[in-house]
Amino acid sequence: MVESYISSLSAYVPELLACLVMVGLVILEATYSKIEDGKRGLFNLFSLLGLLAVAIVLLLQKSNSATTIFTGSMTIDLLASMAKLVMVIGTIGAFYLSWGSKDIADEQKGEFSILAVGVLIGGMILASANNMLMFYIGIETLSILSYAMASFKKNDDRSAEAGLKYALYGGISAGLMLFGMSHIFGVLGTIQFSEIAMKVTELQTQQLVILIPAFLFFFVGIGYKIACVPFHMWSPDVYEGSPLPVTAFFSIVPKVAGIAALLRVTQLFFAHESVLSHSWMATISVMAALTMTVGNVSAIGQRSMKRMLAYSSIGHSGVLMLCALVPGVEGQTAFLFYTFVYLFMTLLAFFMISAMNDTYGNDYFERFNGFAFRYPMMAILLTVVMLSLAGIPPLGGFVAKFRVLSIIIEKKFFTLAIITGINSVISLYYYLKVVRLMVFKPTETMEEIKTLSYVNQLIYFIIAIPVVWLGINWASVNGLLGVVSQSHH
Repeated sequence: MVESYISSLSAYVPELLACLVMVGLVILEATYSKIEDGKRGLFNLFSLLGLLAVAIVLLLQKSNSATTIFTGSMTIDLLASMAKLVMVIGTIGAFYLSWGSKDIADEQKGEFSILAVGVLIGGMILASANNMLMFYIGIETLSILSYAMASFKKNDDRSAEAGLKYALYGGISAGLMLFGMSHIFGVLGTIQFSEIAMKVTELQTQQLVILIPAFLFFFVGIGYKIACVPFHMWSPDVYEGSPLPVTAFFSIVPKVAGIAALLRVTQLFFAHESVLSHSWMATISVMAALTMTVGNVSAIGQRSMKRMLAYSSIGHSGVLMLCALVPGVEGQTAFLFYTFVYLFMTLLAFFMISAMNDTYGNDYFERFNGFAFRYPMMAILLTVVMLSLAGIPPLGGFVAKFRVLSIIIEKKFFTLAIITGINSVISLYYYLKVVRLMVFKPTETMEEIKTLSYVNQLIYFIIAIPVVWLGINWASVNGLLGVVSQSHH
């Protein structure tokens, strides 16, 4: 038993390292309660190096075959490791965004970093969860700290409202999810995912019908985290009311963790044909279609970039949900590739919006009028990210979306493929609206954007490289996917 726990700890190094980073940040924040500029640099350096160490450990971790740790309560495999890597990079991006952001007061930046690492740890637990207890611990760790992050702006009614809405919706969804879990445990007598998957195959049709509402309640917890319809109502208000670095963070970490968990649950529980698997797949299909449509249609009428990206991210959640419909390697590789591209697209979009927000106090579309003539290189980068988000070739967003479409067409989900295509066309309207304003609207006399330093511009270009490279270099993309596929066999 002791040896098994020691070997489990060796596989759990990334999470333990993230916990040490969080403890270190708490000590630094407590030691220097009012951190001066020099000491703030030390705090930022520690947080950056700590998370880079977590990312390196994840890259070095052998996850070619699934390994269960802590008596089967968690799984370490390629899906979990790569999802965690995306979350860590997203957290590093949010950290960098917060350092220069005026949305977060200087005295609160340390607290932001501590809470962000806490949410990251919750997301890492959720991505590896292999029983209902760890699943619940992951979601609640992620959620409770997120409520504090949403209401981070001092003396701001919208931020307070965002935190309250997030907490209320989160409490209701957690209660419904627990109700579903308790019902599953009552019928099957186990909380282990692998044992649930085994017992589900042994049940008769009448017994499976009883479990359908329980699994639907269980889905509520995941649906809330990934902001899929109809559990998306909190998302636009929370995204708009939260400080911009928090919004960028929310659009990556909880979403990736939730959809990774959805893939694991779907591929474990519903790999075999049954009434239960048909009901689950039908639920995901309908919700994915609704999520894409509601997200993209709602984004059309928005006035601010931040709120538009909130609805846009709901649309992307719908596309990512489609990966859960395809069992095995194909669904996982499509999900992982899409999340990597989505990560860089989202970070680049939020970095540039933050520069506008810090200068002008808002990110309304009018602020981008004539942007191409004032900041041509930045306008090119923003055009690249908007076109990639819309799925225009030859950019990374197109390859990611094409990969998802190809696997669902192979599995004969033709209606969903058509709905995805229609939604891509709808999204063109609001993404190209930004490009139109930058190029064709008259230039306004505006204050110069202060945060567009050479260092920041260099970072924007570095983030843009994978967005372009992953779209152009088809051979490398296919080679990568082939390596991933072979590692699972």
